[in-house]
Amino acid sequence: MAKSRGENGPRAPAAEGSLSGTRESLAPGPDAAAADELSSLGSDSEANGFAERRIDKFGFIVGSQGAEGALEEVPLEVLRQRESKWLDMLNNWDKWMAKKHKKIRLRCQKGIPPSLRGRAWQYLSGGKVKLQQNPGKFDELDMSPGDPKWLDVIERDLHRQFPFHEMFVSRGGHGQQDLFRVLKAYTLYRPEEGYCQAQAPIAAVLLMHMPAEQAFWCLVQICEKYLPGYYSEKLEAIQLDGEILFSLLQKVSPVAHKHLSRQKIDPLLYMTEWFMCAFARTLPWSSVLRVWDMFFCEGVKIIFRVGLVLLKHALGSPEKLKACQGQYETIEQLRSLSPKIMQEAFLVQEVVELPVTERQIEREHLIQLRRWQETRGELQCCSPPRLHGAKAIMEAEPGPWPTLQPSPSIRLPPDALLPGSKGKPKPPRQSQKEKEQWKQAKASGQLDKSPVPSQAKVAAAAGDACPPQDVPLKDPAHQDPALQDSATQDSAHHRSQDSVHHHSQESLTSQESEDTYL
Repeated sequence: MAKSRGENGPRAPAAEGSLSGTRESLAPGPDAAAADELSSLGSDSEANGFAERRIDKFGFIVGSQGAEGALEEVPLEVLRQRESKWLDMLNNWDKWMAKKHKKIRLRCQKGIPPSLRGRAWQYLSGGKVKLQQNPGKFDELDMSPGDPKWLDVIERDLHRQFPFHEMFVSRGGHGQQDLFRVLKAYTLYRPEEGYCQAQAPIAAVLLMHMPAEQAFWCLVQICEKYLPGYYSEKLEAIQLDGEILFSLLQKVSPVAHKHLSRQKIDPLLYMTEWFMCAFARTLPWSSVLRVWDMFFCEGVKIIFRVGLVLLKHALGSPEKLKACQGQYETIEQLRSLSPKIMQEAFLVQEVVELPVTERQIEREHLIQLRRWQETRGELQCCSPPRLHGAKAIMEAEPGPWPTLQPSPSIRLPPDALLPGSKGKPKPPRQSQKEKEQWKQAKASGQLDKSPVPSQAKVAAAAGDACPPQDVPLKDPAHQDPALQDSATQDSAHHRSQDSVHHHSQESLTSQESEDTYL
């Protein structure tokens, strides 16, 4: 998949199970254009006459290419337990990343709960921190007119992105509008890089799980941290990774490596779309989501592992090579991968168990970079160093992680009444020492001279976090003790209620600002 300069750039072939296609193939007839004008009424699928079509749990039209395949159903009770664990992690993200990163990795390998996937991707990628560090930046880019040389190319690519998904089925619908906004904003954010066709499916997958602004910052992280240089004009980074993949294949599957070498098949012929789209247009959708869960956590090594697993099981035995006598047959074999090796449970297990580490990838990167410099000279694209996953990103750019902790919805002082409860709050308990002093003063007849509990002590005992206010009181020496005690308790009660109201308002505001996208 080449840098997009128009419609004529070469594109890698779509594999079986791909969601590629055109909107025209879904058009019911000449009235489709009129239906597009009604995209603001109801969902995009309803506006285009697909209301009677069944939609699967991922949003794809049932029966469409790429939406089918065996799904790994997670029991409801297990899913609820995973959601609870992920909520605890997301609410204390900085602590988990610092001390329990291995546990996060294991839970990503099991699969992020669908209801929290978008939020988890933002936290893993660092997109959440980027958004907080750049408030209003996306709105500024969104309002800018954009570079005309990119706008037309982006607009022509919109209808190619997952046309069988209800979000993108309508030309000019809400999904395509947001996709245009995100891609245009990136060309303004990185004008030296511009737009590449492979960025569109990446952005589309993100938009299926989060709003446009959050999707934009996740796209920025993918392009700058996970896959730097992939979308530059010369595509040098993807060519270099093709050589790394081919070298690693020799250790993982010597049979497949030998066959590809004999047929003189360049890695770019089969791995370009795999890597640049992060398998979003290759695998069944349930497998795509599981791969992305691990990719956001562990980095590009997951993309390498998936590619190696597909090559190993497609070309890694003499029996499978019987049908691949020539270059054309081999390419067709890789275009039409067996559904079995792409199935979610099988693929994820193979990827997790494949012994390809970050250190091996970086070592091969240095070897291939040296060979590149010897044969082709220096790289023209000076991309930033690649970061391997969430842990490396957090350590390289430690953002304001504590601010990512959402406040609890309701915070009450210890002795405050719950809403709807009856009765008055109990007065603060006196310590044993205070009780003894009170008895001694009463017995000696010096009750009028006994010290009255200070306002600050009463407020602190009532759990009040606000500073004490000055309330005019009578001279303690001339005030009845019973009235003193009653006035003190009433004052503490009113301040306690004010404190509850203040904290509830503050925490609710924090909760509303936590943009969980379900």
